[in-house]
Amino acid sequence: MPQLTDEATKNHEATKNDAVDIPAPSTWMTPEEYGASRATVWAGAVVLVTDPEGRVLLQSVDYRSDRLLPGGAVDAAEAPSAAAAREVREELGVEGRYPRGLAVDWIPADAPGFPPAMRFPGEILHVFDGGTWSRELIESVRLPAQEITGIHFAEPADLPGLMDAGDARRALSALRARINGGGTALLEDGRPTAPTALDRLGVLRTRRPRQHGTWHPGPASVPAHLPLRDPAGWLFAPDGRVLLLIARATGTAHLPSPKAGTTAGAFPLGHRYADQCAHPRTAARLTAVPPGPDPAYARLLATPEQVRELSDWGPAGQEELAAVHAARTHLSLPSPPRTPPTELPQEGCRW
Repeated sequence: MPQLTDEATKNHEATKNDAVDIPAPSTWMTPEEYGASRATVWAGAVVLVTDPEGRVLLQSVDYRSDRLLPGGAVDAAEAPSAAAAREVREELGVEGRYPRGLAVDWIPADAPGFPPAMRFPGEILHVFDGGTWSRELIESVRLPAQEITGIHFAEPADLPGLMDAGDARRALSALRARINGGGTALLEDGRPTAPTALDRLGVLRTRRPRQHGTWHPGPASVPAHLPLRDPAGWLFAPDGRVLLLIARATGTAHLPSPKAGTTAGAFPLGHRYADQCAHPRTAARLTAVPPGPDPAYARLLATPEQVRELSDWGPAGQEELAAVHAARTHLSLPSPPRTPPTELPQEGCRW
């Protein structure tokens, strides 16, 4: 349908306000003119996949030194989700569907890394959620004879050192969007247009503290000869979320001290055995959070699953998570839906 130009719109408004009826000049655009006036950009689709430890799948290619998420160009008349599935099948030999979008990024035409001869016009790049792949699925990967030379899983904080800067920003923003669970993030050159608390605090920009070890549930699980180190609390708000600390300087996530708030119904949850020490965990219901004692930390409410995804707990993390949900049920608290973590005010709060 023909379109009215800005000039015609102004003339039309001026004509309406004039006492004299002056015919506006004809400035309607033909379909050909309107089509030629529209911006032209490329379209691409990539897939973000993690392993059970929360590391991101990257692939090495034979045509550049940095690493990439699986994916590539959207073909003519192809839907972005179909392109994502096709690229993963062609590059990794894995069949799948990826209907959930994590991010849509606008990459400007002057983005670095594109040679002038390519005449890069800018790109709209879709990031789809490939989910968490099991060990069996990872072992089933089959690489093509050309282009893809290898895959490996990288700690999120290592992405800027392995990828192009814009690709790394996009991947981290998409990973935060997945953890948030608040829907598809809109990005401009890898940066969210509406940053969440996880974006503002820069979570995952430094390595997650490694806290591997074995999980031992129960109130009497700590042997008497073991030293205790770093006691922490799973402190539940009334909606079933738990208190989480984020170091502002590093973006790392930590469970708080069991005494980080006023609690009720506290009981020992179990301990993690690591470094020849017992790291005890307490579960309790929060009734109040005092004013922030340490401005170096932001205090968030997050689901237990989000806490685990922001932490490097190894295989025992799933066992601890199951104990946490058993404790939540014991405290008669609801199972919280995944929503973006919310930062508590500095002055604290009371329920």
